[in-house]
Amino acid sequence: MKWRYEEPRRGDIIRAKFGSVYHFGIFVSDAEVIAFGLPPTEENLKNQQNVRVIATDIDAFACGNLIETAQLSFSQRHKRRSPDKTVEEARARIGEGGYNIIHNNCEHFVNEVVFGEKISEQERSVREKWQRFSAGRKQ
Repeated sequence: MKWRYEEPRRGDIIRAKFGSVYHFGIFVSDAEVIAFGLPPTEENLKNQQNVRVIATDIDAFACGNLIETAQLSFSQRHKRRSPDKTVEEARARIGEGGYNIIHNNCEHFVNEVVFGEKISEQERSVREKWQRFSAGRKQ
């Protein structure tokens, strides 16, 4: 998946960068972005004990950061749910909890509602780095 700074459309995956991590959501309109929790700002991290899937507006989602829109590959476009089904699935999950930064985060959420697969590239990247680090320590 590639990313561009372009106007998102209904059902698109969007993300905003906060430090070294991204916060992901499903764009419905400027008035509605559905995401697993609020962005990881200092203020929001203080109140993270009960993270849920929420609907918020684009300004609250981005917190002043630039928004990137996912550019799906050919195979991803054929695998994805339609924009209407994506929005329907995301809305059906509003209020859902169970957030876990490694196993059930905002990136897992968007991939699950768009593709039906609970995956996170950020998680995969961290696991690979940890494995390389662990392997280096054993030598």
